[in-house]
Amino acid sequence: MVSKLMNRTRGEAFSSVLMREVKQRFLLVDHDHHGRERLYFDNAGGSFRLKAAVERFAQVDAIPDNAERIHATAVELQDIQARGCADLRTILNAQGGSVYASLTASGAMFDMVRAIAENVPGTNMVTTVLEHPSAFDAMSLYAERLGRELRVAPSNPVTGGVDVDAIVALVDQGTCLLNVIYASNISGAKLDIEEIVRRARAVKPDLYIVVDAVQHAPHGLIDLQKTPVDGINIAPYKFFGCRGSGLTWVSDRAAVLPHHKLAGKKPDYWDLGSAAPWQFAVLTEIVDYVCWLGGHFTDASDRRALFVAGITHIELHERALLATLLDGTANATGLREMKGVNVFLDHEDLSKRDLILGIGFDRIDCTQAVVEYGKRGVTVYERVATSIYSKRMLESFGLAGTVRVSPLHCNSVADMEKFLRITAEIAADIGVS
Repeated sequence: MVSKLMNRTRGEAFSSVLMREVKQRFLLVDHDHHGRERLYFDNAGGSFRLKAAVERFAQVDAIPDNAERIHATAVELQDIQARGCADLRTILNAQGGSVYASLTASGAMFDMVRAIAENVPGTNMVTTVLEHPSAFDAMSLYAERLGRELRVAPSNPVTGGVDVDAIVALVDQGTCLLNVIYASNISGAKLDIEEIVRRARAVKPDLYIVVDAVQHAPHGLIDLQKTPVDGINIAPYKFFGCRGSGLTWVSDRAAVLPHHKLAGKKPDYWDLGSAAPWQFAVLTEIVDYVCWLGGHFTDASDRRALFVAGITHIELHERALLATLLDGTANATGLREMKGVNVFLDHEDLSKRDLILGIGFDRIDCTQAVVEYGKRGVTVYERVATSIYSKRMLESFGLAGTVRVSPLHCNSVADMEKFLRITAEIAADIGVS
């Protein structure tokens, strides 16, 4: 029992043997594309690519054939797409509904919000202050266009998230759409989607709910059987895959709402134009990898069970990395104890956070800090209140800026220790004793 509790609160790092195997499956983990040694800790803005995903992308995209034919290669491409659709359902534990492939997850979010807002009656739409602009701006656009009140749940500066009570308090019989983010891409705080869905639907049983899972999907389990929403999107480029792809699932009832489509297609069809089979092939490689990882922790053969085991241990490993960053090891002082460094939105319960940290320095601003990290071979990102991608969220927390630190599970505890030593060096070099 104590061991299980420790795993929940502090995580469990991969063994050294498994860590080496994991790193070997990714491109450019320890060096950039010029061969220069570096730590890439900006995975919340991109992510490391699986070698298999990049190779499969090139292989499938090189095929000139149109999938909408009857010859053997076309059928092969159709099978690739069918497997990819099934694998999105594996990730989400989704049944029924429609799978929608688009250029970006942001574009898909606008499409989902539009279909629901334009076709479901109501007087208001509910979202949160922590949404990505693709969700918040879509909600704002259609609320204004349709003459509906936009209700925005505030953030909690202690947890870095949004309280369930704050969201549910805004939902009533006039709410046509609730839109929430699964996890903040600034604080890493996870919203309690299961409780939000349960309580919001207790207020309005037929409420439409759309979730942005782009940030969270690579870091933790999603289960639509426990969180029955009407739309959810992911971005494979943040999930060990390739850019130029967004994948979305919409529920049976949402899929048949009027939306942009060719008139001759079925009512629940959302794709426009010819499919790009590589999008689906890459998703299958992602699921294959997570299932491979899961096979180290379970004897199950079912694909969803293997995926659950894999993503669960990704989450546990990343939690151990987060604990290392915060509290350090015998080899490196943690950020919480480091002089001249501040950890923002430092909620104690690590089980409620994805692997994202916001930090600041006493004597330099976050932009200068990012430059200092770059000089030392570390890539991080400044979130500043002048950015359209950061302003609303940071101001809700009372912050002018933060250095966002976002490693990935293919990083090791040793990588975290190296980052901590570099951070201490930066703090010392700017005059902190």
